[in-house]
Parts: sequence; structure tokens; C-alpha cells
Amino acid sequence: MNLGSHLTQRLLRLPPPLTRDVAVDHDLRVPMRDGAVLLADRWRPRSGGDGLPTVLLRIPYGRAGMAAGPMVRPLAERGFQVLIQSTRGTFGSGGTFDPMRGEREDGLDTVDWVIGQPWFGESMVLYGMSYLGFVQWAMADQLPPQVRAMIPAVSESALSLEFLREDGFSLETPFGWGVMVAGQERRWAIPRQLLEARRVRRAMSTLPLGGADVAAMGQRSAYIQDVLAHDADAPRWAQLDHSHRVADVAVPVSSVGGWYDIALPGQLRDHQALQAAGRQARLTVGPWTHTARGVGVTAVGEALGFGLAHARGEQPAERAPVRLFVMGEEAWRDFPSWPPPGYTPQRFHLHPGGVLSTDTPGESAPDGYRYDPADPTPAVGGVRLAVGVKGGRVDNSGLEARPDVLTYTTPVLDTDVEVIGEVGAEIWFRSSLAHADVFVRLCDVDAKGRSTNVCDGLVGLTGADRTSRATVRLWPTAHSFRRGHRIRVQVSSGAFPRYNRNPGTGEPRATATTLRAGNQEVFHDPEHPSAVLLPVGPVIRRNGSAERELDNGLDMSGLDN
Repeated sequence: MNLGSHLTQRLLRLPPPLTRDVAVDHDLRVPMRDGAVLLADRWRPRSGGDGLPTVLLRIPYGRAGMAAGPMVRPLAERGFQVLIQSTRGTFGSGGTFDPMRGEREDGLDTVDWVIGQPWFGESMVLYGMSYLGFVQWAMADQLPPQVRAMIPAVSESALSLEFLREDGFSLETPFGWGVMVAGQERRWAIPRQLLEARRVRRAMSTLPLGGADVAAMGQRSAYIQDVLAHDADAPRWAQLDHSHRVADVAVPVSSVGGWYDIALPGQLRDHQALQAAGRQARLTVGPWTHTARGVGVTAVGEALGFGLAHARGEQPAERAPVRLFVMGEEAWRDFPSWPPPGYTPQRFHLHPGGVLSTDTPGESAPDGYRYDPADPTPAVGGVRLAVGVKGGRVDNSGLEARPDVLTYTTPVLDTDVEVIGEVGAEIWFRSSLAHADVFVRLCDVDAKGRSTNVCDGLVGLTGADRTSRATVRLWPTAHSFRRGHRIRVQVSSGAFPRYNRNPGTGEPRATATTLRAGNQEVFHDPEHPSAVLLPVGPVIRRNGSAERELDNGLDMSGLDN
């Protein structure tokens, strides 16, 4: 019995394979245009593998073990041959690993090399999650006709730039990723990461932050230093932005994302660009974080359905262009586009006394709280990518009990309120300091009073000591607030360490050494009508299991974690 095959089949909820007898050709040498040689492994059925459609995965995390095996084996057992390549400077591949740079040239060189191999048939599919999706976008506008489809999951064409915004630096994701890749080729790397996770979290409180890499792992990281020194719009990152290529992608694309994924806003932007250009594209978004099992289950299903059909010159099973898991309703629903038609932004205003209402606020004094970066408002659940940290939907009661978090809540709903699309907030705000952040979170409060986060976002302000309107872009969502529940909005000034704490001084993030507490005010009066903007649509009652199932026949409504 092939235990790995059976475990992968069960983990990914797959039907039995065509074969479990798979062979691996290790350390194939793939030359690049600059003379570097990258290593790759070819997985294939032991008999009859030559000429099958090829799946190409390009990965910086190694070609074996937990990082690669569950992605590769199910494809090689079910109709594909698979080439998995270590990106430049990782796991035996030549050159220097400079994250996310050079992937366009290396990817195109690899595609050309594959097409020239005697075992190649007539078609290729690009596939993979996160970094493995980014490398697809990097070359997607210049693919040869042998490439028949792309399946990027929890990824986008400008991966990492959302984290590096000057007005909202997402510290946790790039810092934790930088520490991880710096030590990934050590012996027992994964157990070490688990054991060292607490030290990495403590390191993010280092002052100045420029010393956090040494505090976390005892050495400097060029990538982390770049992240701390250069904002998203700096020339240093220009090579990482491939969003201008998306409209020119000619191959069919099936994207898989999660409502609590780090890459979701950019992924939806990419899908909209494909839509606007009239390209063949479909999108699936579930109730998932970046590393949730449901992402892997769905992505493999798309590779074996959408990808294999296109590779064979066939059309995949028909389905709507957009399939979304509507949280609250806990059901899958189909739509013609993103954002779906029929959902209109509606203003839910903040009122005194912690009330949230569609009514315009009357005259009232502002609410206040004190934000202290020495005891920063913590990140709780939501969009997280860190070892040992739970993301996604969690109980917010502890967070909402803090004195530095304001809450505004509707009365009990007498009908369902369905929110699907882009979510924003306009918060009239003033601080005692010139530099401050505004964090807004949308929550669903159930009949028992449990508050669960739906989506959120943060914006940093300069000139915050003057009353001004902070425009906050929250993560997009699809959520049904059920009758008997209440809608809640949190307002605070941080979510650490997901976002870097604002020191209140205006010092550069890498070199700031002083932490200054600020007194914050949130206004809600006719001249300053703070509100959250929710895309509200008609609620359509749906019954039966069809809305809960994907094309591969899997009900994944419970795969949150």
C-alpha cells in the first residue's frame, strides 16, 4: 500500500486515482538565460507518463516533503505528469534567492525548456498557491500556445505590495515569511519554526524595528531590511508588480481565494482586470485563511477539472464565473461577476451610546479612547499568516472589552442583511498626535451575544491632530447577517502585530525608538457622519445542497482552518 497516496487522497477528499504507481526523476537540470541552472523533479505515472499534459510548479520551499508532496502526487496519479522546480537560489538551484525578483525570466526559460523535452506532449498547465501563484502571473502575458490554463490560488500579480503600504504596513506577514525562508534549508526546519514561533512574535516588538531580524534568528536578513526600509511605491519593488500584465493574459484562468487571505484584495483586482478584458476567467472564494485546508482541496479540484480539461482541448464542466461562500448563510452561491450586480453601498452610521444605524447622526460629542503603542491593541483572528496563530473567524469578546476599542452595534435585525462586495468606512477622527492609525472591523453578533469578525482594514494618518475623514478600505466579503443577529463595527488604532504599531512620532518604521501614546476621538454628528459602507443586496432564500457544493462534489463549508 502506498501510504502517502492514501493519506493525500483522504486529506484532499479526492476520488481514487488512476494509478498509485508513480516514479520521480530527481534533479533535472534546467538552464537559464544567464547561465544559472535550476533543479527540478519530474513526477509521472511509472508507465505511460510520456506525452501526458504537464503541470508546472515553481516553488521556493523545496521539492519534497510537506511543502510539495501533497500538491504534486494527486496530479501525477490522476492524468498529469508534473514538473516541480526549485526557484533560483533555493534547494540546490543555482543563483541567489532574491524573493520575487527574476521570476518572469526564469519562468519563461523553464516553460521553453519543458516544451523542448522528449517526454512533453502537447499541453501545459501552470498551477500553485501563494508564491507559486505569483510566479504564474509574472510571465502570464507572454505564454506560448502550449500553455492552456493557469490556476493561481491565494495569490496575486503584485504579491507583497499590499503588505508594504506606507499608510498601513502589515508587519507580521513579510517579517514572519522572511524569517521562515531564511531558515528553511536547515535540518529539522519545520519543528524549529514551531519551537521558535514565540521568539519570532516577541521580536516584532523590538525597538528599533531594524533589529528585529537579529532578535528573531540571530542574523540579518536582506529581505527584511528591504521591507522595513522601502514602502510599496519605492523603486526597489517595481519589479514585483505584474498587475499591468493581467489584461493581456490569453489563457483561461481559475483563481481560488479566501475571505481571510492576505492576497484577497489583489486577487479580486486581477479577476476584475480579466473580466474587463473579456478573458475566460473564473473565481472561487471560500471562508479560508491563507493556509486553510479548503484552499488546497479546492485548488486541486480546479487543477483536475478546469486544468485537465483545457489541457486536453476540452471545455470544463459548466459553472458560473464566480462562486462565493456566503458566510452566515454558510452556503456556496454562484454569481456572474465580481463584484456581483445588485449590491448597493449603504451607509451604517456611528451614533453616540455605541449605536450603529442607517439613520443620519444628530448633534453629539465625540467618543474617545487612549491608544498606547507600548500596550498596542492586539490583532485577534482575521487576516493572519504566522506560525502558531489562529486566523479567520474568532470570538472578539476579549478584544471588545479593551478600553482602546470602541464598538457600535445595530438593534437586533428583523430580517437578513446580505453584504457582498467591497467594504469601506469613513471615520471622522482626531488624535492628540499628528501620527495615528484607524482600524475598523465589521463583526456579526449572534443571538447569544458572541461577536465574530467578518472583515477589517487599517489606514495610517499624517496630520491626525486635525479633525479629518479617514477613509478605510476593509477586506472584501460575502456575509449574511441573519435575522436575530446584530451588525457591529469596531474602531481602534491598531491590530498588532498584523499591522506595525504606530509609534505616534512620525519616525521611520525601521529606526523609530520612541513610543508616544495618543488620545483619540471619533466623531458622529451631522458635520462628521462617520459610517461603514456595506454593499447590501436582496436576500434570496435558497434550499438544497447545490449551493453548498463545488464542481468536484465536495462540501467544504466547514474547512475554515
